[in-house]
Amino acid sequence: MSWELLLWLLALCALVALVVQLLRFLRADGDLTLMWAEWQGRRPEWELTDMVIWVTGASSGIGEELAYQLSKLGVSLVLSARRVQELERVKRRCLENGNLKEKDILILPLDLTDRSSHEAATKVVLQEFGKIDILVNNAGRSQRSLGVNTSLDVFKELIELNYLGTVSLTLCVLPHMIERKQGKIVTVNSLLGIISAPLSTGYCASKHALRGFFNCLRAELATYPGIVVSNICPGPVQSNIVKNSLVGDVQKTVGVDTDQSHKMATSRCVRLMLISMANDLKEVWITDQPFLLITYLWQYMPTWAWWLTNKLGKKRIENFKNGLDADISYFKAWKTKHD
Repeated sequence: MSWELLLWLLALCALVALVVQLLRFLRADGDLTLMWAEWQGRRPEWELTDMVIWVTGASSGIGEELAYQLSKLGVSLVLSARRVQELERVKRRCLENGNLKEKDILILPLDLTDRSSHEAATKVVLQEFGKIDILVNNAGRSQRSLGVNTSLDVFKELIELNYLGTVSLTLCVLPHMIERKQGKIVTVNSLLGIISAPLSTGYCASKHALRGFFNCLRAELATYPGIVVSNICPGPVQSNIVKNSLVGDVQKTVGVDTDQSHKMATSRCVRLMLISMANDLKEVWITDQPFLLITYLWQYMPTWAWWLTNKLGKKRIENFKNGLDADISYFKAWKTKHD
């Protein structure tokens, strides 16, 4: 075989490999590192058993589904949120469908904005289970309003809940993890903690702040390799987050359900979260196309990302004003072409 033919074969193999990777990316619902971990990495069923896991925002959405999936892994669960009745409902379903007993689940009502209560809540968990292996900072609230039409009280509420409340609870749990020299701090952030989009000025600000805090905290904990700090950044997921989003007035929410069939199933999002936790990934992006592509553009080609965001942002605002889910048109157009 001549050298020229060999080079042509190598070039052809490289081209085929590139095409295969492109096709995989177009069908991916997470960043490439996460997809690799799902394929070749450690399984949550192996890595998370016998752990004490504290989940905030466990009464609905991602937090509720996380409780259900964790209940099948043989963990001890601490479920926190403000609505005690909803927590009790989640606990009952965990006991019915999971592998846990009554003693394995602690209901711990918690208001993240009441920062004075966080130290006492942490002590309750330690008294009950003796340790905290994983803290999942999931509680939070979103926003759907133009910045110019939004009261300053809305921005305060979002920073208090999404950012300061999460930081406060983390700082209460962290000394225990430092003492043990191990633990995982998993924070459910958002793609809007990486990119920016209209109608979410306060929400984006709180999520960008969270990402900055936890990236810095991770660097400060470099001398404790057993402590893992993870940012989970989901895109649109089926939940009540839009329905419960604040609008221009802090006393009002969107309050109506919108079509969510185009969004990622909550169960799939949580499964990818568990894979991230099992493989100690520092940051993951969980979303369908085209938002995964947009996130990569923001990361590596910000000038193009700004141009595209300005174009798509007009449609997002138009959708919202028409009573539709802000992102529905992007998904329907994509699914029509690729399903």
